[in-house]
Amino acid sequence: MQIIDYKTFDPVPEARFTILIPTWNNLEYLQYCLRSIRKNSTFPHQVVLHVNEGSDGTREWVEKERLDYSYSKENAGICFAMNAAASLARTEYLVYINDDMYVAPDWDRYLWEEIERLDHIYFLLGSALIEPRGGTNPNVTVCADFGDSPETFQEDAFLAQSPQLLSRPDWNGAGGAGVLVHKNLWDLVGGYSVEFTPGLYSDPDFSMKLWQAGVRYFKGIAQSRIFHFQAKSTGRIVKRNDGRKQFARKWKVPSSRFVQDYLRLTSPFEGPLKEPEETLDLMFARWRSRWL
Repeated sequence: MQIIDYKTFDPVPEARFTILIPTWNNLEYLQYCLRSIRKNSTFPHQVVLHVNEGSDGTREWVEKERLDYSYSKENAGICFAMNAAASLARTEYLVYINDDMYVAPDWDRYLWEEIERLDHIYFLLGSALIEPRGGTNPNVTVCADFGDSPETFQEDAFLAQSPQLLSRPDWNGAGGAGVLVHKNLWDLVGGYSVEFTPGLYSDPDFSMKLWQAGVRYFKGIAQSRIFHFQAKSTGRIVKRNDGRKQFARKWKVPSSRFVQDYLRLTSPFEGPLKEPEETLDLMFARWRSRWL
């Protein structure tokens, strides 16, 4: 696998964020995602894609739309894709969005208002995800079936009802897709770790790298909402436990305990996180992680 091409077009005047979108032969969803960004964003943004393979016409469409992109002939995985796309960023803030997502109105305004309240860059902010079915992603704040594809998506109903779909207040430990960080912080920790290719457990690894760099402000913004059609690309990847084991061996703690004891994932946000309590249970979990 090689990243064989990088291409940029005209800068977007007054762009606030650089939105990074890895895509893999998912043109219909990608077009719908881009339409939502253009329709529902408060501010202008630079969009940078990483086109994996693109045999469905994605690369030709991206060229026609004059969107900045990197390209690989084969699926490069999330880690290489994100790093390649991030290298083309022209703004201070990076946002990671999947190609099978639809952003709600003012999703970016609520993130920007949070940024303006802070006086430092040591944070990770996340949007609230809405999905049509139940799953295992703790960053999904509510399940509401507005459809599972562009053809079945009830856009008008979603736009009307999404402001009332908040099932919890701002929360701790946001991560995964739909997150925002400062580019200087991204560069400081080296972006996504390519040893986790194709990408399973690369999200908690990125959060742990931020934690090691001193970040304690991991906040999910409940009013910034994104509808997720659910794993239209990642569902094609054969699931393995390698990433879970890699995380435990690398950081000497299971990923499940990291999100539970360090990030306090899904608990109500009350400010910067503190160091985890050194319980016997956590110490035992750390000891066990050495033997995975």
